[in-house]
Amino acid sequence: MSPSSAAPSNEALAPVSADRRVFQWHDHASLWFSLGVGLLVMQVGSYLMPALGTKEALIAIVAGSIVGAGLLGWVAKLGCDSGLASAGLMHAVYGRTFASLPIILNIVQLVGWGTFELVVMRDASVAIGQQSGVMTGAHWPVLATLLWGAVVMLLISGSMVQLVRKVIARVALPLVVLSLLWLSWQFLSLAQAQGLEALWTRKGEGGMGVFPALDLVIAMPISWLPLVADYARHGKSGGSALRGTWLGYALANMWCYSLGVLVALTLPSKDLVQALLLAQGGLIALSLILIDEVDNAYGDTYSGAVSAHSLAPRWTIRKWGLAVAAVCTGLALVLPMHSLEPFLLMLSSVFVPLFAVILGRLAFGTNAPELLAQARKVNPVPVAIWLGGIAFYHLLPTISTALGATLPTLVVCFTLAFATRPRA
Repeated sequence: MSPSSAAPSNEALAPVSADRRVFQWHDHASLWFSLGVGLLVMQVGSYLMPALGTKEALIAIVAGSIVGAGLLGWVAKLGCDSGLASAGLMHAVYGRTFASLPIILNIVQLVGWGTFELVVMRDASVAIGQQSGVMTGAHWPVLATLLWGAVVMLLISGSMVQLVRKVIARVALPLVVLSLLWLSWQFLSLAQAQGLEALWTRKGEGGMGVFPALDLVIAMPISWLPLVADYARHGKSGGSALRGTWLGYALANMWCYSLGVLVALTLPSKDLVQALLLAQGGLIALSLILIDEVDNAYGDTYSGAVSAHSLAPRWTIRKWGLAVAAVCTGLALVLPMHSLEPFLLMLSSVFVPLFAVILGRLAFGTNAPELLAQARKVNPVPVAIWLGGIAFYHLLPTISTALGATLPTLVVCFTLAFATRPRA
């Protein structure tokens, strides 16, 4: 069956119709600011310390956030201009049959990150409960996991568009901004008490260069590349999708990474949640951030459902979403997710060259739906560049750790994909 004939029954491989395109720039910005805020982001931000000096860390955070969120916005523009989900973009570039491989890898990573988000929410809930003297029994972690899993399943049963426009933009976003403002104020006050000038001029202890630090900062926006088109395709214009996604995520990434650095400087702790709880009013602020964390788990679940639907369209996106949420909840109960985080980060690395090739092939006005309709089973050149890019990404650190791996891989794969794309 050709993609064009399958499109009516496969929502993931059919462009979104004009009447369903309702997102404006502020909807994109609200969504991606909200998705950019998370306890995991703050934790990764704290990893920059004590290797880097404070000024070096902030430079890496600003530069990495601008570049990473810019890539996210660029893919959002592709998704909006074409009306295609990420699975559709993969089909158009890599071929109808071969695209199943990156789509399956995407589903695996989304299930993994969705599970990890539930573990983060469970651990934060238990920490909050213990701090307030409520959760003292051994059964609370299980109950907290089941509770947050049920919340995600409830949300996935509704409309994604309505969730973004009514719940995230109007309710979750103001609450999380207030919580970030409060935590920032508390830790800046703590920094002032400890000597702000000394913390600002603090030198790094070494062990991490600027480019590896950029890799660490860019890692979070890059991890969202396989998801962004699933939402941006509902936008009214590609320009507003790019600007809203770029602005929203860049601001959130800068804020959360910087807050993670600030916490690490003023209240060093291996447990970020406990450090946040020690701040005055931290219990309330952490609770609000925890509520906002739900949309991260929802984002993983929804996009996992869209990708699964693209492979097996007999199940609707909603039914696949319920299945993915149930699997994530079950895995969160049994897997040691914190020990699996390095594997998930390694798996995410395959999407750096994957989307560099997609950008190189589809950027600057290429008609993605037309390419999708004409796609062969396998497009060998993009496939070769992608596989070579994965090898390059992992080999580069063995040659030189000074350059990092993300930016060189993006540049090389994009250049090769752009140079070899078919000419009209």
